[in-house]
Amino acid sequence: MTAAAAPPPAPDPGSGLPGQAPDRPGGGRRTRIAALPPVSRRIRDFMVAWFERYLHRHLDALRLPLWSTPPARDHRGPLVIYSNHPAWWDAAVILVLAGRLYPERLSRAPFDAATLARYRIFARIGAFAVDLDSPRGAAQFLGAARAILAAPDGMLWITAQGRFADARTRPLGLRPGVARLAELAPDALFVPLALEYAFWDERGAGAFAAFGRGIPGAELAALPRPARLARLEGDLTATLDRLGADVISREPERFRALISGRKGVGGVYDLWRHLAARLSGRRFDPAHRPADGRDRAA
Repeated sequence: MTAAAAPPPAPDPGSGLPGQAPDRPGGGRRTRIAALPPVSRRIRDFMVAWFERYLHRHLDALRLPLWSTPPARDHRGPLVIYSNHPAWWDAAVILVLAGRLYPERLSRAPFDAATLARYRIFARIGAFAVDLDSPRGAAQFLGAARAILAAPDGMLWITAQGRFADARTRPLGLRPGVARLAELAPDALFVPLALEYAFWDERGAGAFAAFGRGIPGAELAALPRPARLARLEGDLTATLDRLGADVISREPERFRALISGRKGVGGVYDLWRHLAARLSGRRFDPAHRPADGRDRAA
């Protein structure tokens, strides 16, 4: 892929999370839930590798703080990973996190039905369709979530704000549909995922992701729905605040890099620096900040 190549449209988990579903959709009539499309592991693995290369080309790095505790790969039981939704990059980051950290699980995410009809390949890697902002869409989401989380290795990723919002926005305003999931799957573990992006020393922005401590679904289901939503939002807010403090520190040693991006400016500027390094007998390092941590003069 050349530097000018445009990425394929990334699946947007947040655009597919509707709001509160009525207890009896359609005025008491049963809403028909479409069967989940089969996932192709081969296509999924190809797309994960493609987006890994895309992140490598265009971002400084994808970093996780050292304190981040994603559920173990051999965790027994379904997982719900719910996150904030600060940028278009979220979809690519989530796809890479799912592929890198949980390759054995068939991760799923809600997707706007109209968009999925145009880009059907994403149905083959785990996206499922919902109609936005309608009782029918809410019922679709909950019906699909019930089927996904019924499997012991089921995994559901949701950008639970349902809209783009700055990582510093408070309150987060999570959509109420996420709180209903504990009733459907009390054996699931609900894990907050904080996402943020920032420019440090390189030309590309850094992506940052942090998993918070999981909440057992049965513990959530025991709470009234408003308290349940508040607990989910509070845990995600705390995870975001802790991640934000580490990002503000600009200290790479607080993180581990899941993917490292290209360094340097490129073009004539780096060509000249490379030539100057060779003429002086030094090894060329395109990074703005070398291994010793000191900033280089431009």
